[in-house]
Amino acid sequence: MNTLTSVAVFCGSREGNDTIIISQAKKLGETLAKQNIALIYGGSKIGVMGKVAQGVLEHKGKAIGVIPEFLKMKEVVHLGLYKLITTKNMHQRKVKMHKLSDGFIALPGGFGTLEELFEIITWAQLGLHQKPIGLLNTNGFYNDLIELLEKMVVKGFLKMENLELLIVDDNIESLLDKMKAFKPMQVPKWLNIDRA
Repeated sequence: MNTLTSVAVFCGSREGNDTIIISQAKKLGETLAKQNIALIYGGSKIGVMGKVAQGVLEHKGKAIGVIPEFLKMKEVVHLGLYKLITTKNMHQRKVKMHKLSDGFIALPGGFGTLEELFEIITWAQLGLHQKPIGLLNTNGFYNDLIELLEKMVVKGFLKMENLELLIVDDNIESLLDKMKAFKPMQVPKWLNIDRA
């Protein structure tokens, strides 16, 4: 079993227009707090990410924000967090979030969310980390993406063992249970995150 003391959450800086996604984001924060899992996230008070942080804080959990200097504006940054870490750029932000986290969960979002998700999966595929990566498929949001990933396997662009690095569920508790039970691939000992 994997010990999850902290989880990085990738998600939208906008709320979107699906109330189920918004309520599930808040419920994820609540669940993390109740399971004593610290939230590592983008540090914003707005969008889906703001709802996750709100869920954590309303249930006396620990929320740690990691934000690049150029995004640190009063209208965006969450000032009520346990800790706010400022980085020089986006890449440093992702490396810091990786180092602080025992696992990762992607919620619905836009280009930035997909970029963060696919970079962390690529790092796992290359053997740069062995942490569980979850995809919370709220209200079928990621159905088309999952179908595309399966097509990549069929067409020979993606190995099934690499697709299986992504843990998919539409239920928060079940997703966390699967992440705790995740068994990583064996990787060469000479690989480490600094080679990314």
